[in-house]
Amino acid sequence: MRDVIILGSTGSIGTQTLDVVRANPDRFRVVGIAAGSNRLLAHAQAEEFGIEHVAFGADEATQLVQSVRADVVVNGITGAVGLEPTLAVLASGATLALANKESLIIGGSLVTSAAAPRQIVPVDSEHSALAQGLLAGKHSEVAKLIVTASGGPFRGYSREQLASVTPAQAAKHPTWNMGSVITTNSSTLVNKGLEVIEASLLFDIPLDRIEVTVHPQSVIHSFVEFVDGSTMAQCSPPDMHLPIALGLEWPNRVPGATAPIDWTAAHTWTFEPLDDTVFPAVRLAREVGAAGSTFPAVYNAANEVAVEAFNSGQIGFLQIVDTIQTVIARHEAPSALSLDAVLDADAWARRIAKETLNIV
Repeated sequence: MRDVIILGSTGSIGTQTLDVVRANPDRFRVVGIAAGSNRLLAHAQAEEFGIEHVAFGADEATQLVQSVRADVVVNGITGAVGLEPTLAVLASGATLALANKESLIIGGSLVTSAAAPRQIVPVDSEHSALAQGLLAGKHSEVAKLIVTASGGPFRGYSREQLASVTPAQAAKHPTWNMGSVITTNSSTLVNKGLEVIEASLLFDIPLDRIEVTVHPQSVIHSFVEFVDGSTMAQCSPPDMHLPIALGLEWPNRVPGATAPIDWTAAHTWTFEPLDDTVFPAVRLAREVGAAGSTFPAVYNAANEVAVEAFNSGQIGFLQIVDTIQTVIARHEAPSALSLDAVLDADAWARRIAKETLNIV
């Protein structure tokens, strides 16, 4: 029996984590949850699962992790506010089942240096796939990591077509059911850019050995290519219950986490290169990942401001990545990386993004 804390319990990852717990009461027990503004659902979750410790907001989530013992903490918080809870989990010694990619990306070496070996288990489907594929060989035998992308709802669009897309269109992801921020990030390919940086930090593979391929069916979640020419692919239907279950029980598998592929039916899986001209977010992410320091924090913060502005109808779709690029160009990294430096860069980038977009 593993004791579990869920941060972001009312969001997409949190509710699906509770699905896994509900289906496996002999394996997992939830001892604490933290939610954002949806207090009604959080209290309903606490009542259903007999959860004594309930927190609201990132500060209380951090305190929850510090005061309640758990074997595994799922960080399903969205955005940069997940950084301090992530650091608190690592300090507690619990396994961090990480869905809050932003905390690793903006924290960089602050997070990786705080983690014990194998303490961070990825929950993103792509990084879970990579972790599984990497079991097939030694680290020194890895040639490349290939991260798959669905291409989002605007795959095949020109920049001219993207100029007029709406928040409602961006919210309709072709294969995944996710929260509004991540869904918008997937439509701009910012999410994939963040995942490239995340893969480099998680698996200690240089950015120039991480590729992206567009795979609209979202069945192969990523590949690991080895030096002998062999490539390992992890395949499953697009269902987050599988990587969540694996994150909770790593390195063991949870039977029945998701339905397997039906091999009695015909399938066609396609792959195509990423169009960096129409979707420059991945190229830009590589640049900030290579620059390191607080540049990834600036990339993420400017994006969060621009996405909120887009989803509220204040700006156009193309202004999201254009704003990220503008803010990055103005950033000067501090002499040393620290938690305060990351938080200061995050706040600075949000202010400059709002100035750039002329929004309050």
